[in-house]
Amino acid sequence: MIITRRSFLLLASTALFVSPALAAEPADVIYSGGTIITVDDANPRVEAVAVKGGKIIAAGAAADVMKLKGEQTELVDLGGRTMLPGFVDPHGHVTMGGLQAASANLLPPPDGPNTDIALILQTLKDWAAANAEVVKQVNLIIGFGYDESQLKEQRPPTKEELDTVSTEYPVIIIHQSGHIAVFNSKALQMVGYTAATPNPEGGVIRRMPNSQEPNGVLEEVAWLQAFPKMLGNVGPTGMKALAKAGTELWASFGYTTAQEGRAVPGLANVLKAVAAEGGLKIDVVSYVDVLVDRDYVKANQSADYVGRYRNAGAKLTIDGSPQGFTAWRDRPYYAPVGDYPPGYVGYSAATPKDVLDAVDWAYANGIQIITHSNGEAASDLLIAAIRAAQEKHGRLPTRPVLIHGQFEREDQVDSFISLGVFPALFPMHTFYWGDWHRDHTVGPVNGDNISPTGWYLTRGAMFSSHTDAPVAFPDTMRVLSATVTRRTRSGDILGPNQRVPVDVALKAMTIWPAWQHFEEKTKGSIEIGKLADFVILTEDPTAVDPMMLDQIKVVETIKEGQSVYKASPEKLKKKADAGKGMGSPFSDFLVKLAAERELRNLPERRKTPMMRKLMAGAPHNGGCVSGVIADMTRAMLGEG
Repeated sequence: MIITRRSFLLLASTALFVSPALAAEPADVIYSGGTIITVDDANPRVEAVAVKGGKIIAAGAAADVMKLKGEQTELVDLGGRTMLPGFVDPHGHVTMGGLQAASANLLPPPDGPNTDIALILQTLKDWAAANAEVVKQVNLIIGFGYDESQLKEQRPPTKEELDTVSTEYPVIIIHQSGHIAVFNSKALQMVGYTAATPNPEGGVIRRMPNSQEPNGVLEEVAWLQAFPKMLGNVGPTGMKALAKAGTELWASFGYTTAQEGRAVPGLANVLKAVAAEGGLKIDVVSYVDVLVDRDYVKANQSADYVGRYRNAGAKLTIDGSPQGFTAWRDRPYYAPVGDYPPGYVGYSAATPKDVLDAVDWAYANGIQIITHSNGEAASDLLIAAIRAAQEKHGRLPTRPVLIHGQFEREDQVDSFISLGVFPALFPMHTFYWGDWHRDHTVGPVNGDNISPTGWYLTRGAMFSSHTDAPVAFPDTMRVLSATVTRRTRSGDILGPNQRVPVDVALKAMTIWPAWQHFEEKTKGSIEIGKLADFVILTEDPTAVDPMMLDQIKVVETIKEGQSVYKASPEKLKKKADAGKGMGSPFSDFLVKLAAERELRNLPERRKTPMMRKLMAGAPHNGGCVSGVIADMTRAMLGEG
């Protein structure tokens, strides 16, 4: 059956009718007093919602719902704000997002308080004290975003100054650009940097005056190649702390379900352990790398959550990053920046045999497989693999998923729809990297059709829209804005014909990714019998100027009737940044690691200083950063 919006509604319609027994007793909570968007086409807006035992027992007119009010019922006045179903993450890396969350903010004003070195040191001390348990578990104190040009001293701190923060733990602070970091004495000791250590090619170990002794400041490769050595200290206990921090970060953007989009068995076991301890505030669904351990995937796949965690299937990665020119195309890149040969089309990250075998194995075992494919040639291979598997095993209800699909041809869209492949697209790309696509990767004509949500919409097909965090913050309003407007950072509108209405974009963040995860009967809309997963926003996204969608804030996130996040008054007042960098200094740090990783994989003749400079200056996204995330995860777990 072809997956269309109409057929989806017919499939989901059985969830509309439930036993009246659900409403036989008074509600625990009733929400009213604001706009309530249900994302249920049969009942799109209601005045009130009643919850009992973590599930929705009524949604409709306030007068009717209030009949379920009892003596102990909590009445929540939305105060004119807007409530929607909780957002469902179609693709991200929530555990590594925990490292993004569990770090000190060293930014200068207006984004942080740090105007001199004393304040940076105090910020680190305060953060370490407030997060003592995390520091103990992770064995690391880390901060992102310092900028000496904004400091009174006009210089970075030294190792001795960072030693005042801690001599017990390694302390690392990373420049806002990601090009420079400062290590304390403990960190330098752990990576083996001494007076006898020469500068690595492509990097500089700054020295103390009249000495070869490192002063703690490391440039480019000198810190990029050393940083992974610090991660072996994290271990499973530290990974647990990061997993908790990641789910808290996702919840702050309104997600009630997060994804761990490329796990290894060790990480999946960490998530399982955190869930068993009751440490997950929201649901986490993971997909384990099919090229790492198929037996683990098969043995641990489950449709049921245990303590808010389940492993849903397998992840396959075919190619890399469009921006980094490592996505595998069917034609040469438009104007690639770097030392590329004529006719360069990128390359595959997996052999055709690996791809065909992995997809065949998934179908043979009835396992859902989600596949990272950005370039046209990568998608051609994926289409061939799925077609071959279906010819051999039949059209099984496993809901295979295309992840990203940046450079799809229109005929590929038709093929994916006909094969029943669900597209988890990345229209947020148009904001962060749209200008680069237009000018360098595919050119102005094909640039209009990256992340082709409009093509899927006109064909009546569902799709989801994701952040691939921590490549950028898991900012749901940025996702919504990009999916609706396709506005680039320069203000260009990249592909106006691929824009979709706000109500469609909301479905791509709620009910459709719930379907993607086989969870449409319990999540994704405000309907009787479903989980009471909600997000409360400052404004109604269907009523504001589309160009102002990114200014809407998440007020509160509710998971199964319990509040798991409330925004501070200060956060609600702060105007959203229109997009500096990729969303955070942490994202820029991942970019630098990705560029260095890609350089290491180049042929020796191309590992030139100029190529390093070009790759470091080029944007990168989840296609290449996901490899870095996988490397960091393995390092943290002591798996190499």
